[in-house]
Amino acid sequence: MKRIIIFAALMLAFTHLANAQSEIPAGYELVDSVIYRPAASVDSTLVGRNIFSIMPSAAKGDDTQVNVFQSQEILNSMDSHLTYNEKKTMTGYRIRIFFDNKQTARNESEATMARFLKTYHGIPAYRTYANPYFKVSVGDFRTKSEAMEFLEEIKHNFPGAFVTKETISYPVIDRQNSFVTDTIKVLRKTMVQ
Repeated sequence: MKRIIIFAALMLAFTHLANAQSEIPAGYELVDSVIYRPAASVDSTLVGRNIFSIMPSAAKGDDTQVNVFQSQEILNSMDSHLTYNEKKTMTGYRIRIFFDNKQTARNESEATMARFLKTYHGIPAYRTYANPYFKVSVGDFRTKSEAMEFLEEIKHNFPGAFVTKETISYPVIDRQNSFVTDTIKVLRKTMVQ
């Protein structure tokens, strides 16, 4: 774990070079590199749910009964918190699997979205119209690396797909993976071919 953190820190130190191409020494180049960083450690089983409404109750037929005594202000505060956060968005990445403006684009975008949803369960799909284009984008990825990984998985079914930066719905944290991957620019010696 300590080696990964040190490696990630060194890689991040070189990323400032990505913004200033003139600072790259002769014989070196910037290349994409994958780093592993710890995933957020939040239990997502309760995301978007009101804890008070899911506690065991004899009235619901449960074997146990949990009684919580609280003021109405706490219940109201919990409800408003859940309502506010369900609309939360962030900048991330999606994969555009359809982008066209032909006369048949509306029907083709619907068919493309239906074909995607039938094949890839659990991955959200979004169909939008921005004059004059119909678009179908899929996924809510925090990092470009996650989007690129999924792009490789779907490329054979959607050969024209590409990664795009968009405002995404707040994705649920993956509790199964303790690390996430990300792509950074790293300085390395130019390889002679």
